[in-house]
Amino acid sequence: TRAAEMTKLLENIHRAVNIGLVNEMKIVADRMGIDIFEVIQAAATKPFGFVPYYPGPGLGGHCIPIDPFYLTWKARAYGVNTRFIELAGEVNSSMPAYVVGKVADALNSRSRSVKGSRILILGLAYKKDVDDTRESPSAELIELLVHKGAQVDYSDPYVPVFPHKRNYQYNLASVALTPESLAAYDCVVVATHHQAFDYALIQRHAALIVDARGVYREDRQRIFRA
Repeated sequence: TRAAEMTKLLENIHRAVNIGLVNEMKIVADRMGIDIFEVIQAAATKPFGFVPYYPGPGLGGHCIPIDPFYLTWKARAYGVNTRFIELAGEVNSSMPAYVVGKVADALNSRSRSVKGSRILILGLAYKKDVDDTRESPSAELIELLVHKGAQVDYSDPYVPVFPHKRNYQYNLASVALTPESLAAYDCVVVATHHQAFDYALIQRHAALIVDARGVYREDRQRIFRA
C-alpha cells in the first residue's frame, strides 16, 4: 500500500512539475514574441521522449494542485525538502495573477482600466467538458478582478450557478452566449476550453479577448494571449 500511494503521488507530481515547466516557458516565449503553442506542437512531432503539456490560467482539481503537497509535508518528517514540487507549485499558483495582468494590458490597449470594466470569464470548471470546479483557477480570476474593481460574470454550460466554495462566494449564474451578451463586455477571458463554446461566435462579437488556453492563433488586434 505504501508503494501504491507513492505511485499515485509520482503520477500527480509528474504532471504538476511538467505543467509548471510549460507555464514558465509560456512566460518566456511571450516576452520573446514566440507562440508557445506552436513550439509545443513542433516538439510533439518527436516520436519518443517528449510528452506535450499545455499552459493555462492555473491548476484545478485535487490531484495536481493539492496531492503533491501531502508528500512535501511527509517528506519533511524524514528530513527531505521537495524542491521540484514546491517550485512547480509556486509557478502554477502564480498563473491567475499572470492572466489578470494580461487582462489589464489588454484593457490598457483600449485606454480602459480594470476598475469599472465588465469582464466575462469563459469557463468556471477547472478543465474542459466537465462540471468540476474544485480549486478552479477561474474562481481566483474572478476574485482578483473583483478586487481590482471589475464587474465580473462567467459563462459555463456545465455550471449553471456559482457553487458554494470555501474561499469564494458569489451570487452569479452562467451567462448565455449571444451576440448581444458578448458585445456588452469590455473583455472576454477564455479560462476553460469547453468544446461547447462557439468560439467563432465569441470572436465575431467580443470587443476584446484574453486567451489563456491557446484557442485563438490569429487576430492580434483584439486577442491577447495569456
